[in-house]
Order: sequence, then structure tokens, then C-alpha cells
Amino acid sequence: MSANPDWSAIRAQFPVLDRRVHGKPLIYFDSANTAQKPESVIATVDRFYRRHNANVSRAVHTLGNEATEAYEGARTALARFIGARNDEIVLCSGTTFALNVVAYCWALPRLQEGEVILVTRMEHHANIVPWQLVAQRCGARIEVVELLADGSLDLDMLRAKLDGRVKLLALSHTSNVLGTVNPVRDICRLARERGIITVVDGSQAVPHRSVDVKELACDFYAFTGHKMLGPTGTGVLFARREHLQAMPPFLGGGEMIKEVRFEGTVFNDPPHKFEAGTPNIAGFAGLAAAVDYLQGIGMEAIHARETELLSHLTEELDRIEGLRIFGRAPDKAAVVSFAIEGVHSHDLATLLDIEGVAVRSGQHCAHPLLQWLGVGTTCRASLAFYNSHEEIEAFIAALSKVRKLLA
Repeated sequence: MSANPDWSAIRAQFPVLDRRVHGKPLIYFDSANTAQKPESVIATVDRFYRRHNANVSRAVHTLGNEATEAYEGARTALARFIGARNDEIVLCSGTTFALNVVAYCWALPRLQEGEVILVTRMEHHANIVPWQLVAQRCGARIEVVELLADGSLDLDMLRAKLDGRVKLLALSHTSNVLGTVNPVRDICRLARERGIITVVDGSQAVPHRSVDVKELACDFYAFTGHKMLGPTGTGVLFARREHLQAMPPFLGGGEMIKEVRFEGTVFNDPPHKFEAGTPNIAGFAGLAAAVDYLQGIGMEAIHARETELLSHLTEELDRIEGLRIFGRAPDKAAVVSFAIEGVHSHDLATLLDIEGVAVRSGQHCAHPLLQWLGVGTTCRASLAFYNSHEEIEAFIAALSKVRKLLA
């Protein structure tokens, strides 16, 4: 696609954006929660069920071969998208499942009592709770890297904590609340110098900017399909080949075996060793189509567009008296969490919905972060390249109207 995509034409390829909600044109500002789907993704899933539906790797007939080709084709597309090898890509249901695979297959068999799992204050629950569960079972401890006032990671504290006790560092590439983009490449290389394993939650990064896992030098990288225009129930765990070979499987069943006897089982080679049962085949066909769609626009163009939209939205919100934005890091994604003095976020989001505006309200699966921010809940407006400057203006008008009602 050209360096200056026709964003109006691109927007028209997302059917749901033509909807009206409560009689108002839909303004969808909740893409950090789940992204909307273009026609090409919807058509791919529909076509799979109409023309190719069968199980993978279990039949020699034509439909079985076509289903397997679609599924393994998705693995190839996703590997290429993030700069990995095919045999380093585990297809799974999403980031939460992927992080649990690392927790139970890598961390639990290796961590010893008194050793440390390091996480950051900005983590989603999916990158906290699995480590807590593992730590309880093996006697390891969780320690936290705190944030600076602008929502950036305290890198001095991080460096100080990366000592011999730390065996695993888990951090988000991009915060789902603050929008902070962490310097993951520098952090991972610092950890690698000290022999510390790195696990990166890339859910909010992969849909919005170019990611090359080899350049990042991380050990594990997880992301979710439905946040990058793909179907729900799809996701990826990237893991270095040597880790996958050394890790025991997480789930047992079909497809993850070579041979089963009552005396014992010979497991399949990675990554299939970690893909027990029938996968979301149609979903991964759709996710491959989503990758094609994103690459057709170009990740650099997407990042530039969203940066432009973020600047506009932030400028407009800063004009509203009594509104506080959480997260002012220099490198930030198009995610703006905010609160208005004296107004509960759920009330605000409910009335905005009546105006046709979809924003997220609540704690955003980040309770420890909101405790640090000193608020119970926030509203979050999260943008994607298919949003427009006109929508931002309409959102600000709706916000001003709702604010007067709640005053």
C-alpha cells in the first residue's frame, strides 16, 4: 500500500463501524479490549466453514488436507510477521494461555525456593496471576519494579533488582492502561547478560507496531489474535527453540503425541507438543488473513496513523477542566485512560454509550496499577488506525454533553 493510505477507504472495510447505537453512529474507542474485524477476515472464516471444514492432521482426504494447510499456513504467516521460525510458534487460545504455558512448563519445573520472579507494576493480571500460582507451589517470590510519575518504568530500579536471585522477568511490551511502551529490547538484553529468562506480553504491541522477536532478544513473547483484527480464541506463544525442546507439555491428549502405550507416551516435537486437542482452525485461518491485512497497510503506516490520532485525542482531552489523564510516557501507544473529578467511570461510560460511544470503564484487569494510581476505576479510550479525527471531535462533544448531565 502507498505511504499515504486512504484511511476512509480502509475504515469502510470494517462492517461493524457502519452500525448505529441508540440511534447514533457508532464510535468504537475500545480496540485495546478487542479490535474490530475487516471483511477479509470475516470472509475467510466464513469460507473455511463453507468450503474446507475438517479437522487437522487426522485425515488424508481433501478437506482434511485443506484444513491442515490453513492451520499450518497461519503458523507460517505469524512466524514471518514477528521474525521467528515456524517451530518456535505455539498456536494457542491467547496471551493468557500462552503465559500459563511458560509458567507451568518452564518456571514450575525449574524455580527453587527463595528465587525471584520479577514483574512490573503495569502488568495485566494475565502476567501476574500465573506467576503467583507457580511461586506458591515452588517457594519462589514475586518482586515488583515500580513506575515513575509519568507512567514510565523505573529503569534504575529495574537494573538494581536484576541480581542473582532473579530467574525470570515478566513484563508487558505496552501497557493496556497507561499506553506506556517499554524499551523491551534494551531490557531483554540487560536480562540476558545476567542469565535471566524474559517473558514479554505483547498483546498491546503486535497490533500497532512492527515487532521482531529476534531483535528484541526475548526468550518468550505472547500475543492475542483478537486484538490484531483476528478472531477470538486465537493467540501465539513465541519461544526459543531450546526452551520448547526442554519444556514438558502443559496438556495431554490428541495431536501432542507420537505414540501412546499404557507403559508410557512419546510426545510430539515442539511446537505441536503444546497443542493438544482440536484447535480453533477457522480462527487461525482468520488470523492469517488479519496478518495479511495488517501487512497490506504496513505496520509503519499504522503506527504513524495511530500516533497522529493519539496526539489529537490527548490535545482535546487536556482542554477539559477536571479531567485527568493517566500515563504520559514519552513513548506511548494510542491508549488514554482518564477520569473526571466527581464522576464515576461506569456512569460516564454508560452515558457515553447512549451517545454511541464505546469506551472501556473499570479496572482493566490491572488492579495493582490502579491502586498505585490512587483510583478505583478509570475510563479508557483506545484507538486503532480505522478510527478518524472526526470521531475524536464527536467523542469530545459527547463527553462534554455527558459531563454536564453528571455535574
